[in-house]
Amino acid sequence: MAINLGIHHLRAIVAITEEGSFTAAATSLGLAQSSLSRSIQEAERRLRVPLFQRSTRKLEVTADGEAIAQVARAMINQFDAGMLHIEGYLKGTQGHITIATLPSLAATLLPPIIRKYQLDFPDVEVHVLDCLSEQVIERLQSGVADVAVTVEVPNNDAFKSKLIAKDSFYVAVRSDHEFANLETIRWVELNGKPLIQFTNTSSVQQGVASALEIHEVEPATTMRAQNVAAVAGLVAAGLGIAPVPGFVIPLMSFAGLHFIPLSPTHVRRIALIRDPARPFTPAASAWVEILQEYLISSKAQFQGVDWNAD
Repeated sequence: MAINLGIHHLRAIVAITEEGSFTAAATSLGLAQSSLSRSIQEAERRLRVPLFQRSTRKLEVTADGEAIAQVARAMINQFDAGMLHIEGYLKGTQGHITIATLPSLAATLLPPIIRKYQLDFPDVEVHVLDCLSEQVIERLQSGVADVAVTVEVPNNDAFKSKLIAKDSFYVAVRSDHEFANLETIRWVELNGKPLIQFTNTSSVQQGVASALEIHEVEPATTMRAQNVAAVAGLVAAGLGIAPVPGFVIPLMSFAGLHFIPLSPTHVRRIALIRDPARPFTPAASAWVEILQEYLISSKAQFQGVDWNAD
């Protein structure tokens, strides 16, 4: 036998069982007593059992009514909890958000933004995927990530992109290097010097390679590493000098290096990127709003970083 009861039937059964009368139950539910009576009559017809014994003086719950009310109570609690979850999801206070980003940004730019977000939305799960620039875009394209914070992707109509910051390049040197006490260094002065560079899949290296080509710089030797700490360690060991952008500098500070601005200025354009073809969840939308607030109000200072709050 298929039983078709709606949530309003279940609420009516439980209310009458708990209140002990149709009048009190109707008041607690905010219904007219006649409407409540019709709901119970319909429920009894569909269940094919009487739920209540009525008389002019007294209302008694039948054994079937007691059993069904107990089950109905659990179903109502589960339904209400589910509706609260849906309401929270639509408000952005429930659910999850996955952010794909570069390792340097995961360690510098994102932490204060995520902290503010979790203070405002403590029930939303935040996942940060830190990976190389090509992998960041792959995570976004595949739908694994809701948003990406990475180097701007030029001439790509598939994404919606918003510039949030620019970080300019410095050269990292040991404290005893001939460049250590200079105020600025021209890119051409790197010519003939041993360079420590990132691997070709790094967004840092893409910017460095472009600048070296423009200024016709030929390093004496090139040593490559993928990890920021490894690059810092190689420079600290005196094996070469390294052009690095602003957001990378805090991650290299442990090595006691000097960072001198490179001239003319070359920058990485850091953008918030999303796929407009994918639905944007309320949780993700709320995170973007907090990011925007951070860009407008932040007093965070990173060497060589300019914010874009437009």
